[in-house]
Amino acid sequence: MSPTLISGLTLLAVLTTSSALQASQLPLERLFSDPVLSGSTPKSLSYSPDGSRITYLKGKKSDATRLDLWQYQLKTGKHTLLVDSDALFSGPEVLSDEEKARRERLRLFASGIVSYSWSKDGKALLFPLNGDLYYFDLEKKKSKKLTETKEFETDAQISPKGHFVSFVREQNLYVLDLKSGKETQLTKDGQGPIKNGMAEFVAQEEMARMTGYWWAPDDSKIAFTQFDDSGVPEVVRNEIYADEIKLVNQRYPYAGAANVKIKLGVVSLAEQSVNWLDHGKEQDIYLPRVNWTQNPNLLTYQWQSRNQQLLELRLVDLVSKTEKLLLKEQSSTWVNLNDDLHFLKDQNTFIWASERSGFNHLYLYDLDGKLQRQLTDGDWVVNKLQAVDEKNGQVYFTGRKDTPLESHLYQLTLADGSIKRLTEANSSHAVVVAKDGSGFLDTFSSVSQLPEVQLKSRTGKTIEVLASNKLTAEHPLTPYWPELVKPRFGTINAKDGQTLHYRIFEPAKLDPAVKYPVIVSVYGGPGAQRVTNSWSQKDLYYQYMVQRGYIVFQLDNRGSENRGKKFEDPIYKKLGVVEVEDQVTGVEYLRSLPYVDSSRIGVYGHSYGGYMAIMTMFKAGDYFAAGVSGAPVTDWTLYDTHYTERYLSDPKSNAQGYTDSSVFPYAAGLKGSLLIYHGMADDNVLFANSTKLFSELQQSGKMFEMMTYPGSKHAMFGQQVQTHLHRTITAFFDRELRDKKH
Repeated sequence: MSPTLISGLTLLAVLTTSSALQASQLPLERLFSDPVLSGSTPKSLSYSPDGSRITYLKGKKSDATRLDLWQYQLKTGKHTLLVDSDALFSGPEVLSDEEKARRERLRLFASGIVSYSWSKDGKALLFPLNGDLYYFDLEKKKSKKLTETKEFETDAQISPKGHFVSFVREQNLYVLDLKSGKETQLTKDGQGPIKNGMAEFVAQEEMARMTGYWWAPDDSKIAFTQFDDSGVPEVVRNEIYADEIKLVNQRYPYAGAANVKIKLGVVSLAEQSVNWLDHGKEQDIYLPRVNWTQNPNLLTYQWQSRNQQLLELRLVDLVSKTEKLLLKEQSSTWVNLNDDLHFLKDQNTFIWASERSGFNHLYLYDLDGKLQRQLTDGDWVVNKLQAVDEKNGQVYFTGRKDTPLESHLYQLTLADGSIKRLTEANSSHAVVVAKDGSGFLDTFSSVSQLPEVQLKSRTGKTIEVLASNKLTAEHPLTPYWPELVKPRFGTINAKDGQTLHYRIFEPAKLDPAVKYPVIVSVYGGPGAQRVTNSWSQKDLYYQYMVQRGYIVFQLDNRGSENRGKKFEDPIYKKLGVVEVEDQVTGVEYLRSLPYVDSSRIGVYGHSYGGYMAIMTMFKAGDYFAAGVSGAPVTDWTLYDTHYTERYLSDPKSNAQGYTDSSVFPYAAGLKGSLLIYHGMADDNVLFANSTKLFSELQQSGKMFEMMTYPGSKHAMFGQQVQTHLHRTITAFFDRELRDKKH
């Protein structure tokens, strides 16, 4: 493989067998149109409970965003369509406001069958479509419509034993007996500010908890949260569309303001009575996780303090009506949440993940809360506990043991503590592991390898290629592939000595007589990583810019994830300080390159990256000549409690930190050209963040440009919007960097 040009045997074979194919540069309009240039791979991959088939969602040939349910049968080796969404409902879907918000949080921008779940016996699948629920019987190969109401059913689940289907309708929890067809309403007080079985705003947006209820393992009862958001500040938010302005009353928990009042109850299906649990005197708390043990009378929940420096795992005995503390995690900064709690079938032990060593690792505890032993260790992170094979004494997890730039699947043998990597090096892997560890689905890619999906054995041996995504003559990316470049990876040191990883997209043939403009592509916030050895459709825009004569540079500053808490903690109580410092360190490296024009370096980012673009332009104006800021937070008092207070603490106790972390004290430092864009219906980073900055810059006489998008939410979804947005960004950088003579 060439050190710069991306190439491969597959492409060479294509080019030698088809003389008609010629290399072409990427047109911007093609980046966001169908078919997707990166090719199609199955979505929502899942094993059937009996392991006989793989199910997945796949877009239609006529419309890649309209999803159908497919299967791959291991015995026959064939892919077949299970459910055609159009056969059940072909019109435009009418979503409830709750479902719209839920899909925005999940970043689900498709239609048709967007999610599904298996019955435990493997005989049926459940999925929602246009607000109603469907139950697909595999033996009969037929879909049955379970609900048909004007109200919208959300968060549908099949009970563990497969006897019931549960869902939330109009803020109350319901169950439907699959045998009799009888529907039972389990809660009746859900109305107005009272919501049962639902996840509150910050749970969905910041805790990755999309549900508010959990089935007991024997189908006898359901644990659920009830929240009251009457105390949460109500903001009248404008959603500006092309032909109307909607006034939306939204309960938005600004940093320092009141959260919902939340409590956890257990409702019995037989008695239909609710047992409310006692969480203690302190009510200003979070309940981020709820998990049943293997025993249907033993329930656990995670109690998190408002400042997020204390997390307790509590065990409730529903028979004796007693509660005890199993363990707690504490930090002088914050405790990160995870989903790695797993109760073993012996009913005496469980696996827990903790960052107490500075890196996320797995630990084995007993049900008395006593630590048995640490299962993984080292200066690397476990990303997720994937499966536990108790029969063979093996634990499967994904992590970064080999390199922080790649995610891999590992097999831990409990008997001797040995760890074996099951996925191939030099690529990143997203996996779905069979519950018994008998095999896994591996979706892998690298910066020079398109995503491919393979079915693998427990040892990592390839059994079947489910989606090869090869660069055939028909592949949409094939004509453009020879012109793409492979980014170069490297490291530099932060001022505190920690290692910073970067990657840089450079022209294939660097002209020594040319000084190139550079775009620094930044996110920079916690919970994200941009410098990875993986394929991303978004990188094709950077390839496009390289073909226009730019260099594109990315650096993961301190605060980014997958490097451990020591790497994250420097941002505590002071956002936009070390992040900017590290990005400047990156620019100092760029300035050392003889082919970089240090007077033509720009910065571009969205969301936290939008915040970073403004902060670098304001605080490091001598380093950046131009910047594009998308949907930025400008004032952290305008953002939500759980995210903001995790890093900045309470505004009352850290008032100066909030002031210093906002962009406004530094606006006078703006020297270069600035473009700000924002979706005018954004309910995550509210449009007020940008309008407040617009006013500040106007009042101070600072010139800037802006582009607003009517009806667009935070993700700026849509082919036309994305195309126009990137045309705007490109034209701005061409004008301010590429074509500007200094």
